[in-house]
Amino acid sequence: MFKQFIAILILISLPFTAHAKLSDKNVRETQEMRQEVLAQLYENNPEARELIANAEGYAVFNNGGVNLIFLSAGSGKGVAHDNRSGQDTYMRMATGGVGIGLGIKDYRTVMVFHKRAMFDQFVDKGWDLSGQADAAAKIDDNGGEANATGSVVSGITVYNMTEKGLVLQATIQGTKYWKWD
Repeated sequence: MFKQFIAILILISLPFTAHAKLSDKNVRETQEMRQEVLAQLYENNPEARELIANAEGYAVFNNGGVNLIFLSAGSGKGVAHDNRSGQDTYMRMATGGVGIGLGIKDYRTVMVFHKRAMFDQFVDKGWDLSGQADAAAKIDDNGGEANATGSVVSGITVYNMTEKGLVLQATIQGTKYWKWD
């Protein structure tokens, strides 16, 4: 029942995100976003630089989400980088979840893949199931956040950073990532 509910939420949000085509402008914007997010990550978590350098690959996403009492939904775009080959794969994502929460936020996610099979599966199949608990009140550089995210998939380290928003939530999220053609 729960998996069906998550699948329905994701399917509802897919039409809003799936039709955009990858253009040169999208590639430039995504590369700039990746550089900014990694700079912010390294400033706040210096150990992440070595973690990413020694990983099989990593992914950086720009996400937006809404929580309305018992349901949450969101979408975003990003890039997965294969450290072995140096290849970038541009991707989209949609998420849906259940739990308790209220608010809206714009956030960045960095996923570090420690196992080759996990990276390959992410790029080729793209599913994730995670639990999240966070509180954020942030506009520009003012405010703060506290969050905890745990992916059910082992071999992945996840960092979430709120860009702006006001949210208080505890949810279980299902997320679909797919290649951006």
